[in-house]
Amino acid sequence: MTQVTAIDCGTNSIRLLIADVVDGHLTDVHREMRIVRLGQGVDRTGRLAPEALERTRAALHDYAALIHAHNVERVRMVATSATRDADNQSEFVAMVRAELGVLPEVITGIEEAALSFAGAASVLDEVTGPLLIADIGGGSTELVRGDDGALRAHSMDVGCVRLTERHLHDDPPTSEQVEAAIADIRAAVAAAREDVPLDPEVTFVGVAGTVTTIAAIALELDEYDPAAIHGATITADQVHDVTARLLRMTHEERAALPVMHPGRVDVITAGALVLRTLVEEIGVDAVIASEHDILDGIALSLA
Repeated sequence: MTQVTAIDCGTNSIRLLIADVVDGHLTDVHREMRIVRLGQGVDRTGRLAPEALERTRAALHDYAALIHAHNVERVRMVATSATRDADNQSEFVAMVRAELGVLPEVITGIEEAALSFAGAASVLDEVTGPLLIADIGGGSTELVRGDDGALRAHSMDVGCVRLTERHLHDDPPTSEQVEAAIADIRAAVAAAREDVPLDPEVTFVGVAGTVTTIAAIALELDEYDPAAIHGATITADQVHDVTARLLRMTHEERAALPVMHPGRVDVITAGALVLRTLVEEIGVDAVIASEHDILDGIALSLA
């Protein structure tokens, strides 16, 4: 048995997984998420804001203490969209090294997609035929298709934080703002088709907080329950209904939803638009929600 630590630092959240690995399977020891909004303003400024770096540093400080307490053998941290796009990436790298004692890997969108696929596929043994994973993040959305052992991937620069900052300025957003966001997403999907076949003959799986939160709303859960969410099949009609509902809601109404994490309140509507547009463009009847994603893929890579 090997105990490993995986850290995924995205545009909206930073997540930690300490896990035991036995024969290629993970058993959670500790799993945690903090919303730090590292990508605050990056789409506009091209830089990581000082206050965003400080929020991330504080989370890493706590994570380092947990890692030390568990005497973990191997640690891997990856950083994704916001850090990829930032001119002051070196400040982030230096901060992480000072707090964590390891260098973060600023991975490409394709590497991110492959890790997301590995994490999701590791718990989807019963799926047969082509599998399409969508990882809807804060700054980007990764699409990766696995078919007979071959992977094809594409990273789109559309995510819930980026689209909110770029288009959805009112609360609720205006119809013009919504249409501009949808046009942005559709253009990104059109480009993705050049790399990844997008057709309804796939099993479509969505990972990360946008998808799992939409699933929780569709399931009408009284609280966020990972066990109930993981593996749940959400129909295309449910995706449309939840998105339409979110588009009508104010910040306060979204915050009052019992499954809503406070750090997702202001960006969940944009994330829902990404998921709804993907469902429409691919032509699938449903999406399977997965609680296992890039974080699990990072941990498995250390085994």
